[in-house]
Amino acid sequence: MTKKDSQNPDIFGQALLDFHTDNYTEDITVISSLTEDDEIPVPYLFRDFDAMPLVEQEALKLAKGKTLDIGSCAGSHSLYLQNKGIDVTALDVSQGAISVCQKRGISKTIESNILSYTEKNYNTLLLMMNGSGIFETLKNTQYYLKHLHSLLKKGGQILIDSSDIAFMYEEEDGSYWRDASREYYGEVTFKIQYKNQTSEAFDWLYIDFKTLKSEAEKAGFSCKKIIDGPHYDYLAQLIKL
Repeated sequence: MTKKDSQNPDIFGQALLDFHTDNYTEDITVISSLTEDDEIPVPYLFRDFDAMPLVEQEALKLAKGKTLDIGSCAGSHSLYLQNKGIDVTALDVSQGAISVCQKRGISKTIESNILSYTEKNYNTLLLMMNGSGIFETLKNTQYYLKHLHSLLKKGGQILIDSSDIAFMYEEEDGSYWRDASREYYGEVTFKIQYKNQTSEAFDWLYIDFKTLKSEAEKAGFSCKKIIDGPHYDYLAQLIKL
């Protein structure tokens, strides 16, 4: 969720830098349009392979060839892949995140929004920690997927995780409510807060597998589910046809 633009402070980047330089005093607060406020423990962003969720571990096992870690955050996934001998580049829009990746020893880093990045011929694109979030809304999903399609070699793969959050709309009687202001129930608005700084609101997409598969096929991919996680999450593999 390393979301930053010209109107937003680099909140994630600052939190990552504080932790890396032993100035860790608090966690990141997530303010959601859907649920109560939550926290992201900053140390968790520096986790090693054994502390990663199953969907992330499976994705890292499947990553191969020239790999782009999109939304790399503190670089935990990139560092693991680099140590396995994989040619990986960590990409993040956050200057602080990329600085931490470099300080942790990641050889190849790019500070960029994914839509502005055009290097091609990747074998693997990695989008973890609800990687579909960067699509923002369901309406934008085709635009993002077609851009990602252009970065891959034929037969290249996207490894992406997301969650079906329909359960969050379930009432006690078994019925479901829907936010009438949203076209799709997985569209959520967040703000993030850290050390008295609060970001502007931004959109973040959770997408169920059936919908992801439909969108992927329209964008020129085959799509299959690799594994279900324990909390309505899953890992999907999209192959460029």
